Amino acid sequence: MIHIKSDAEIAIMRRAGKILAHAFEAAQPLMVEGTNADDVDRIVEETIRSMGGVPAFKNHPNGNGSRFPWSVCFSINEEVVHGMPNGRKIKAGQIIGLDIGVIFDGYYSDSARTYGIGPLADRELELIRVTKECLDLGIAEAKPGARLSNIGHAVQTHAESHGFGVIRELVGHGIGRNLWEDPQVPNYGLPGKGPVLRKNMTIAIEPMISMGTPQVDMIGEWDVLTKDRKPAAHFEHTIVITDGEPDILTRV
Repeated sequence: MIHIKSDAEIAIMRRAGKILAHAFEAAQPLMVEGTNADDVDRIVEETIRSMGGVPAFKNHPNGNGSRFPWSVCFSINEEVVHGMPNGRKIKAGQIIGLDIGVIFDGYYSDSARTYGIGPLADRELELIRVTKECLDLGIAEAKPGARLSNIGHAVQTHAESHGFGVIRELVGHGIGRNLWEDPQVPNYGLPGKGPVLRKNMTIAIEPMISMGTPQVDMIGEWDVLTKDRKPAAHFEHTIVITDGEPDILTRV
């Protein structure tokens, strides 16, 4: 069931989103060659807790008895999502997806950004740029009275027009008192389908776009990798539907 938030709930989620945006600002200077991923995780957690939040991903269960041991998902190259810091060093030529969640006063925010480290090939730079554009285009469709599938259609059309693959096994989602709520927000599909978007619906839109095949493999308890092991990119914002333009909660 889709939960339409009250204005008071939106105010709390706005605070959760602001904390998350500041966590990304704190991580940004560390996203360079030579940084230990554990240091990124530490800075993110310290920033979140210093502002009264809780890292949403740390100790989050996966339904199979495992709990995620880090505050950030740190996904490199072919890792689409749920990669772990694990002492890995950032290297030139990598594409790194950083996914972070925050809990504040019982409500969640969720966001992701992708970073290109050092010199990248033109096609890799295009992958990052187009994935960010997919997010922007998806958000632009999130208006009251529109159908949910318009978001995914915009993402899919733009990504595939550039020759990239749209991951289908992983989708965006509603968000609020739980990290994952109804409705699911796919990054593909025909327009004009699904629930009608209403004011004070809160959703996380998150295009996950691959350079090659859209198929993925699940490796271990958490890691999701592209099946052909080509790079992927991931951007995400938590937004609220308003009377007009969508309001992005996870930016400063």
